[in-house]
Amino acid sequence: MSHRRFPPDFVFGAATSAFQIEGATTRDGRGPSIWDTFCATPGRVAGGDTGEPACDHLTRYRSDVQLLRELGVSAYRFSVAWPRIFPTGLETRPLAAGLDVYERLVDALGEAGIAPWLTLYHWDLPQGLQDHGGWANRLSIDAFTRLAEAVARRMGPRVGHYITHNEPWCVAHLGHVTGEHAPGHRDQWPEALTVAHHVLVSHGRATLALRAEAPHAQVGITLNLCPAYPASPSAADADATRHFDGFFNRWYLDPVLGRGYPTDQIADYQRLGRLPPGPLPFVADGDLETIAVRTDFLGINYYSRAICRSDAIPETENLPRVLHEVGPEGRTDIGWEVFPQGLGDLLRRLAALAPGLPIVVTENGASDATPPDADGRVPDHRRRAYLQSHLDACQRAIADGVPLVGYFAWSLMDNFEWAYGYAQRFGLFWVDYTTLERRWKDSARWYARLTAHGDLDRADRDGGSTPPVTPDAPRS
Repeated sequence: MSHRRFPPDFVFGAATSAFQIEGATTRDGRGPSIWDTFCATPGRVAGGDTGEPACDHLTRYRSDVQLLRELGVSAYRFSVAWPRIFPTGLETRPLAAGLDVYERLVDALGEAGIAPWLTLYHWDLPQGLQDHGGWANRLSIDAFTRLAEAVARRMGPRVGHYITHNEPWCVAHLGHVTGEHAPGHRDQWPEALTVAHHVLVSHGRATLALRAEAPHAQVGITLNLCPAYPASPSAADADATRHFDGFFNRWYLDPVLGRGYPTDQIADYQRLGRLPPGPLPFVADGDLETIAVRTDFLGINYYSRAICRSDAIPETENLPRVLHEVGPEGRTDIGWEVFPQGLGDLLRRLAALAPGLPIVVTENGASDATPPDADGRVPDHRRRAYLQSHLDACQRAIADGVPLVGYFAWSLMDNFEWAYGYAQRFGLFWVDYTTLERRWKDSARWYARLTAHGDLDRADRDGGSTPPVTPDAPRS
């Protein structure tokens, strides 16, 4: 008997986001998002790529749902495009045509027996809100609450799981410190921390709104978390690890879990001149209580770890490194180290921090650009190995008592990978960006065997055929 079997009710899914796959960026009254603006700015996105036509999912959604059905997943995580529903973000009434788009998708998923997991915000802030300061303006909190209300009211009982936000760290830091993501602001630390706070407040506000409109639904948030390890046993490297963990993980995790912002990280930011002395200037009365509203589950996105080395002392005074920069499994095409142990360590840490809170891996995957071979097969062995090793870490964590209830592979298909454009391929399905044909990869075949049996040993051992190409369904 296999000892690597998942519980019978474990959720196996696949994930996407609206801007990365939809295309049709001006159809039916959709307004521009900050990512449309960012893509139109020369030098921001590799190859000058944009979100048009992406994977043309808005036209091909029925055939994409068929892919999900053949893949055997029980759930599909997707996001709505905010400017399809509120074109500028400033409107008080939603655009019916935008809600129609997602109602059709949800109905198609229901017909296929696939549960929709709907993410409200996956980075496509309406440009109209950005023109008023974006997430740095509390106006966006109210606008996001209206989005939550409108979507939940239209979807009714058909959507049983909502995720308020995807990766607030990326929204704040990549958008306002490094400038790698929209809106492309650089070195704006006070703005970035204000943005992070307002996103978290809007999570709490939206959670309450969703529960009012859809009391049957479960609501959570997705945080991208990166376990940190000191490069050596030195006190200096330990402190660098503490700081990274506070900056990347605890600044978002702690307030959501009701702990407020970590005091040691506040002190670090004040010492570095990124925050003024005294109380946090962006926190209004009641904000921390709003952020800490009970969630039904915690979504986490995991891709790799961080190895932390102090720059507070000369390198000659640091102890020799004991952790190598790259593990034995190497890196994915995007340059991230493959380190499945980090996912297991993270899951156990979260289980200890929030006993009993269900955890869902809402993203995990690898960039691997292996193309189709002469026979049309896509032998993406590195992605398959990545999924195998990380799902093995998940199964071991469950065996240790971690309340992990689901796993969503990133991503269903190759798509627009933000500042990397179309150069990075994370999909289980190969997308030919000329014809927009979807093609099965070997990793998808393996994942389909896992979803069929819930058993890692059997998925690794069994063969079986899956069609290499799924023809497009009639457009609708």
